[in-house]
Amino acid sequence: MNRKILMLTILVAATPGFAGAASVYKWTDDSGVTHFGDRQPTGQNSEQVNVRSGTSQSSGNQRQSPQQQLNQLQEQQQERQQRREESAVEEARRKQREANCATARSNLDIIRSNARIQIEENGEMRYLSTEEIADQRRRLEEVAAENCGPETAAPAQR
Repeated sequence: MNRKILMLTILVAATPGFAGAASVYKWTDDSGVTHFGDRQPTGQNSEQVNVRSGTSQSSGNQRQSPQQQLNQLQEQQQERQQRREESAVEEARRKQREANCATARSNLDIIRSNARIQIEENGEMRYLSTEEIADQRRRLEEVAAENCGPETAAPAQR
């Protein structure tokens, strides 16, 4: 009798282990209905569900080879590097715009103060005429409008 009780105790203790070791698969059919089963369906993507923790693991057709994983990792690294380079270019463009804006505003302040503007031309110094000052003011206002306002879409690169 002690043997029977001992065998029965061992059997009862081992049963949850056998039940937990079984694989359960989850998949969705073409109609959108979710199914669960103990066998992996053929021709369907499925997930292996851990019954004890309730988490799922991709299995079947979605599993990648080590080479595919390496290729995917390299692609991700290249994308990150490209984003870093693009952000560095954007940062340089932003700093250049700020410098252009500051210079244009400073020059506009000088022109607006009705100062006489002297330039060097062919080795000789001369003052700008009223028309030349008006032309310079128009150019500087264009530069200021282009660089001091919100940034517009960058031109397409070839």
